[in-house]
Amino acid sequence: MKIESYSCGAWKAGDDDGVEVCNAINGNPIGRVSSNGLDFEAMLHHGRNHGGAALRRMTIHDRADMIKALAAKLLDKKELFYDVSANTGATRADGWVDIEGGIGTLFAYSGIARRELPNETFAVEGNIERLSARGSFLGRHILTAKHGVSLHINAFNFPCWGMLEKIAPSLIAGVPVIVKPATVSCYLTATMVREIIASGILPEGSLQLVCGSTGNIMDFLNEQDSVTFTGSAATGRMLKGHPQIVANSIPFNMEADSLNCSILGAKAVPGTPEFDLFINEVSREITVKAGQKCTAIRRAIVPQAQVEAVTEALKASLRNIPVGDPAVEGVKMGSLVGKDQVEDVWSAVRQLGSCSEIVHGGTPDFDVVGADRDRGAFFPPTLLYCDKPMAAATAHSVEAFGPVTTIMPYHNTDEAIELARMGRGSLVGSVVTADNDEAARIVLGSAAWHGRILVLNSDCAKESTGHGSPLAPLVHGGPGRAGGGEELGGVRAIKHYMQRTAIQGSPDTLTAITRQFTTGATPVTGPVHPFRKTFDELQIGDTLITHRRTVTEADIVNFGCISGDHFYAHFDEIAAKDSLFGKRVAHGYFVISAAAGMFVDPAPGPVLANYGLENLRFVEPVGIGDTIQVRLTAKEKIRKAKRPDEVRATGVVVWDVEVKNQRDESVAVYDILTLVERADD
Repeated sequence: MKIESYSCGAWKAGDDDGVEVCNAINGNPIGRVSSNGLDFEAMLHHGRNHGGAALRRMTIHDRADMIKALAAKLLDKKELFYDVSANTGATRADGWVDIEGGIGTLFAYSGIARRELPNETFAVEGNIERLSARGSFLGRHILTAKHGVSLHINAFNFPCWGMLEKIAPSLIAGVPVIVKPATVSCYLTATMVREIIASGILPEGSLQLVCGSTGNIMDFLNEQDSVTFTGSAATGRMLKGHPQIVANSIPFNMEADSLNCSILGAKAVPGTPEFDLFINEVSREITVKAGQKCTAIRRAIVPQAQVEAVTEALKASLRNIPVGDPAVEGVKMGSLVGKDQVEDVWSAVRQLGSCSEIVHGGTPDFDVVGADRDRGAFFPPTLLYCDKPMAAATAHSVEAFGPVTTIMPYHNTDEAIELARMGRGSLVGSVVTADNDEAARIVLGSAAWHGRILVLNSDCAKESTGHGSPLAPLVHGGPGRAGGGEELGGVRAIKHYMQRTAIQGSPDTLTAITRQFTTGATPVTGPVHPFRKTFDELQIGDTLITHRRTVTEADIVNFGCISGDHFYAHFDEIAAKDSLFGKRVAHGYFVISAAAGMFVDPAPGPVLANYGLENLRFVEPVGIGDTIQVRLTAKEKIRKAKRPDEVRATGVVVWDVEVKNQRDESVAVYDILTLVERADD
């Protein structure tokens, strides 16, 4: 059987025999893989002109909803993916991380996009920058989808999650993707892509698949394209230096080798919850996915006094991990992905042996449950001990990408920090301690060398996702040898695929471009109160100038009694004179409450509810006898999708509110959000 690629709207097999991929448990052939004959230039053209054009016509929220629908469809098909995943040597638990973890990332990104980005084809970023004295010339940044393709070159260890974590932010950004999975496990990726294509949820051309070599695809990339790479640092550096990447300044995001560490705190001695947490965490990171995780713990850094206890506890834990066919009940660790990977790990262990001794495993003679050890790609859980880690460069430079960890002693906190740094850049580190001062010192001392740091103790252990679990809202990447890139990272990952452009012009011009009211733009006033207009009728710039109100001492006293806020600046005449205000002043929250009373139209209408308040600043104090007036302006409209349980279709309107005094000085500025009825879909 040939494993096919998806190119230019069709499934295609390579036109030569390619390479054979095999079941990692029994060595039986699965199929042959080749990309020979694919027209890579045509694939890029198809993505840019068909997939990209369709995605760019959709709003960001439309794309987010599309991703959510895709996640739901894939979740319905999960058992199919589990069945295929077994061929990679993964246990059910391993597959869960890859399959349902990947699908969960789609759900997460859909929510992030709808919460943090507008329902437009573009996004506005940051504050308005005043570029002139009178305010007639302003600047702001917008983010638009690039008119290119993102090429994702992925590693073998997570054929599903590795794809999904990258396509989610790219598609939401409006950029089509070409996915190139590692050949040895590409059959699982291909299975999932078939279901994605068959669903019809994604526009044609927004997702294509290359099974086999990337061939000359890099030669046809242009300045609108981007590349992400997960794999070895050597391969990543070679790709990053490709002439087309360099000549066109093509963004290249890399996740590479990572000698991640976990540090056991000095007070986490045997008998404490933190000691047990450390043992469980290291043991799990050795054996989950048979250690084939870019986030796995490769260096266990422990106090010198606890070396023996840690070693014995880890050996006892690892002896309870049966290795073999995951289909056999009781097996907790499967195989490596293939025979080549077994050889790579043995080679790395031999190199590590030059500065460390093997204290558990590390021998080709080990028990395998339900399978032939020689036919499958099995490797025993292996533990090494490096007695002098400060002088052992190899222990901090060679990664055994399998179930292998090295224990390293430290004598004081400074030494622990230095050992953490010696990894020369990691995706993740962890500190297991109940001493928050110790945690702070280690984190701040080593953070510059890590993309993420987990502090684990009994307070958070029950809900912690663990050392090795990247999460969609947080950065997944790391400095130095880890590649210097970022996968995931919440809205940051989405923006990676977009072009940031500075826009300069007048307030009216910026309002027209951004579809957000810019202070200084021409307001639109009329006889109809803005709160009497539906979401569809309301226009950006619709403005209400309210009547005036003079603040009295009774206002301050009454508000203080109702709220319980008797702060001296409001009630104590003598103390108030010595305050920074020099007099008694009104409560800030009275000012915005009074403002609401001035601009709200009280009768039932299209405005259904107050949805929130943002960006509040009290600019000038309001004293007894000051007169305030409010300008309310429709700043932004955000259309909300109607849920099945909702009676009315709605949208969120962001109102720019400015409260001024009798001297035309701003005393308070903020955004108010209201839920407004709109026409049904």
